[in-house]
Amino acid sequence: MTLLTPFRSSAIFTLRRIPNPSNRKVYTSHHRHLTTSTILPHLQAPSLLEARNPKHTSLIASHLQEQGILKVTLGFNDPQSTYLQHLIDSLHRHHGHKLPISHSASRGWFWDVRPANDNFQTENHQARSETMNEFPWHTDCSYENPTPRFFALQVLRHDHLGGGTLSVTSVASLTDILSESTRRALQKDEFQIHIPREFVKKAEQKSITGRILARSQGQSIMRFRQDILTPLTEDASAALTELNDTLKKVRSSNHAVHLTASDLPTGSVILVDNFRWLHARNHVKDPERHLRRVRWDAVPFGSDP
Repeated sequence: MTLLTPFRSSAIFTLRRIPNPSNRKVYTSHHRHLTTSTILPHLQAPSLLEARNPKHTSLIASHLQEQGILKVTLGFNDPQSTYLQHLIDSLHRHHGHKLPISHSASRGWFWDVRPANDNFQTENHQARSETMNEFPWHTDCSYENPTPRFFALQVLRHDHLGGGTLSVTSVASLTDILSESTRRALQKDEFQIHIPREFVKKAEQKSITGRILARSQGQSIMRFRQDILTPLTEDASAALTELNDTLKKVRSSNHAVHLTASDLPTGSVILVDNFRWLHARNHVKDPERHLRRVRWDAVPFGSDP
């Protein structure tokens, strides 16, 4: 059984509204805020069988295609992330999604997002996800080519101390805010994207060169992580500065949706279109907070699969 329910926020059910990338407006300098015209889909998975249920998997594929983001609440214990394994296999078999990519030369499909002082998942290198630090706005795997179109996070233990809020913002609405000259510059292959040490798969490849912004299937898409980007021209540098300045304003405005632990409690799974949404995280307060991540459907950035 698959149910579509309102999004639970705090102690009551509320309708959490998110920007619809296909419902775009032209903004002036005095009217720059995101549209909020669709409800964040929320599905229930009462048992592991839902991951093989054609109706359930078709709903997920449809929401990823349309809104590019949704939440699933698991009605069962799943410490091994078997639901996600079976779900992605179903999306691969029946909806054309490519199977997950490995995270690094030493890690497979799944990556544990939790604080660690030692025993890192990649030998001798602490990933940013293994700290309690804030994550600024980014997309996942911007240094990969091909780049995973989707990622999912399963909440194995939410932050019990009020930290670790996940924020999301729409690429389509973000690009409406940017100037035309910046949009043009971001679409040129004039950016060096460095591969973080913990995610190097080939010792001889430490970076790639490409664009940040592109169009795919008629929509704006982005790959972005500011701390690993180097602009290669003056135009690229100016465009990156405007993008960074804009993103600094987004998190504290109505441009973003903020999902707290009450929105994504233990047993939640959030699935996101990695090209159409940027995400961020504030400081983790609970050292026992534990999420598990998987990325899949890798395609060349800017292609029209």
